[in-house]
Amino acid sequence: MKALVIGGTGPTGHLIVNGLVRRGYQVAMLHTGRHELEEIPPSVEHVHTDPFSEEALRRSLRNRSFDLTIAAYGRLRRIAEVMVDRTERFISIGGVPAYRGYMNPSVMRPEGLPVPTAEDAPVVPVENEDPKGWRVAQSEAAVFKHHPNAVHFRYPFLYGPYQIAPREWCVVRRIIDGRKSIILPEDGLSLNHSGYVDNAAHSVLLAVDKPGAASGQIYNCGDEHLLTLRQMVEIIAVSLGHQLEIVSMPWRFALPARPLIAQPWTTHRVLDLTKIKTQLGYADVTPPERGLALTARWLRDNPLERGGAGEKILQDPFDYRAEDELIAAWKMVCDKMPAIQFTFEPGFTATYSGPGGKARSSSWS
Repeated sequence: MKALVIGGTGPTGHLIVNGLVRRGYQVAMLHTGRHELEEIPPSVEHVHTDPFSEEALRRSLRNRSFDLTIAAYGRLRRIAEVMVDRTERFISIGGVPAYRGYMNPSVMRPEGLPVPTAEDAPVVPVENEDPKGWRVAQSEAAVFKHHPNAVHFRYPFLYGPYQIAPREWCVVRRIIDGRKSIILPEDGLSLNHSGYVDNAAHSVLLAVDKPGAASGQIYNCGDEHLLTLRQMVEIIAVSLGHQLEIVSMPWRFALPARPLIAQPWTTHRVLDLTKIKTQLGYADVTPPERGLALTARWLRDNPLERGGAGEKILQDPFDYRAEDELIAAWKMVCDKMPAIQFTFEPGFTATYSGPGGKARSSSWS
């Protein structure tokens, strides 16, 4: 059996390639050649070309054909067209920005994505509403136009080794630099679905193993167990043996947290994984707590270049002077907040407290 992986050097690429090798495939990797990973075994063929160029793709592939193609990089619409009559099976990887409201929740009523968001949720309908999301949705449509039995995966944020701009670095670098505090919006309680690289690659390989069930389907993928932003920070700090004070502020003031939360709002982004779990039997192969700890230690040992391309993509200035001034100003405001006297102290309700439960706060009696 022959398999072509377009890409292969990204966060999940080597995991997918090695998964195919273990399954007995003769694997060819088509990529630029700018990055080579030691995890790729010598048996894998390398086809070096520009995956973004249709002409280069056709020239590099000539009249070759494959039992399976996994498109993980490049211009997906062009790749899908080029691979017509060249492959028996086609699996593609895209992203969750295809969903309407993912990039601009204000277009939804009520505002924000449905929680959780299933695969049949509406995608971006017109370009002027969300150009990026519209392009992602159009690429998905092109895949199934050219390969009706294709399988398509919508990746969320990924974390793990080889991520180009890992948002976890925003926490790890502060720990390396000895910071004692970190600013989070709204107590860090937002949920933003992500996936550890091992779990995402496992999702794709399940489609390889179960062609009948997966044929013609689109799947969300991500970790089964979601972590809040606060939990993510706490896990990273513990894994690196560091204590971080989490300073909670309203979103409008928590500017340093923007690169970490990676979106200009605090609405949740939660994916429904029911389909991939029931049809393909998905379950996390690595718990997110362990995945985050491994990611934090990998970033500590393989740090991003200070001021380099990765940090520029993250847009985190690591301006600790400004952060300290902001924290001091916020704490001063909190300290000066007057104590407001209520007629009686608001409670949490006692509807389900049961017999003998406290129906009211003591201040009511």
